[in-house]
Amino acid sequence: MEFYALIIGTEILNKRREDKHFKFLSSQLAKYGHTLKASLVIYDDPSLIVSTLKWLDSLPKAKVFCFGGIGSTPDDYTRQAAADALRDGVLYVNEEAKKIILDTLGERAYPHAINMANLPKDSQIIENHFNKMPAFSIDDRFFFMPGFPEMSHQMVLDILPKLNITKRKIYRHTLTALCKESELIPIMQILPNSIELSSLPKIYSDGPRVALSISSGNKEDADFYFDKFTKYLDNNDIKYALEDKY
Repeated sequence: MEFYALIIGTEILNKRREDKHFKFLSSQLAKYGHTLKASLVIYDDPSLIVSTLKWLDSLPKAKVFCFGGIGSTPDDYTRQAAADALRDGVLYVNEEAKKIILDTLGERAYPHAINMANLPKDSQIIENHFNKMPAFSIDDRFFFMPGFPEMSHQMVLDILPKLNITKRKIYRHTLTALCKESELIPIMQILPNSIELSSLPKIYSDGPRVALSISSGNKEDADFYFDKFTKYLDNNDIKYALEDKY
């Protein structure tokens, strides 16, 4: 299972609004020991939304949290894009969504809000605790939610426990080495795929530094290869501190 965020919002890219979904979703996934595989912020462009959804659909392990564009205004393209990318291109009246909208708004649902009941075939409704206007999911893989954090973040909290996510514990060691990143390549090259390496170089007035993180879901592996790293630094007279001083 791999997790992706798809954030649809021209207003974020033109800096009229600041994204709040990445930080929130990342923090919630961290409680399960998982991270986002990717977070994409894209323009409100129908063809771009369709092509992005098709690409995500080609990833068999992907669980996609999509934010934005499911309302009833002319620039809300996501419902139709989801139908084009993941179904037969047709929006059907979802009777459950229609009932929710009518029960909530009555005659005020016409002529525009009622269109939010037009969804891709076989969509499942996601409850909106904030104003009742329904969101939707497809195949338990794509979760389409409003762009408003006050609506969508509660939906995320509702969805995650239902995904039967296998909780993972990540064991991480960090250090800051007083050297160039290139000096560490020989020891980096011996790390197996079970080890996740993060290397962040930076130049300060007193010289170069590299902040390193070594992590794994296996404690023995994390300890073993971090020990190899520190021994390499010791053997090459490279000074370091056992903390992130980046």
